[in-house]
Amino acid sequence: GHQLPVCARDTGIYLGFVACVLVIEALGRRRSEPPTLAVSGIGLALIGVMAFDGVTSYAGIRTTTNDIRLATGLMAGFGMALFAAPIVHAQLWRSPVRERVVSGPREVGLWLAALPAAFVVARWFLPLLGAGYAVLTAVCIVATFCWVNLAIVCLVPAFEGRAERLTDAWVALLLALALSALEIGASALFRIWITRLLT
Repeated sequence: GHQLPVCARDTGIYLGFVACVLVIEALGRRRSEPPTLAVSGIGLALIGVMAFDGVTSYAGIRTTTNDIRLATGLMAGFGMALFAAPIVHAQLWRSPVRERVVSGPREVGLWLAALPAAFVVARWFLPLLGAGYAVLTAVCIVATFCWVNLAIVCLVPAFEGRAERLTDAWVALLLALALSALEIGASALFRIWITRLLT
């Protein structure tokens, strides 16, 4: 197979984050209220499963596999995006929708159903893209960083709650992209430095 930019767990996180944002947007665009306590609990549990897998496998308590890493990474990505999506909506849009994300049994069911569907696609279909899988993963990495950084950029009064359309936010988007490039570049340099230090 083709080499991916990150490990299976990280691949799952970034693919899951983007997939979850897309699902949330499909269920109701620009919703700015956090999920209910029950749904938040599910999101935290999804993140916790990945943490459990990572800690116990690194500690040598149990073994894990790439499939488990991918699955738990996807779970964490879904959980993280559940909380990140309404923050960006609240910060970015001039007229956000004052409704909770993933609200009601139907939406919760669709959101949860998207998780195993994402695993099936990532595990068996995306590898058929060959090098395109690596490119898609890289795009999801940048998109995830940009989404989080957009919330930070929109803390600046000049950008907070100013956009009516996505085209109105192009300066904020460019700044978020620039921040993402700096963070990803710094992370790569740090990894190189650590590798050289340990070898």
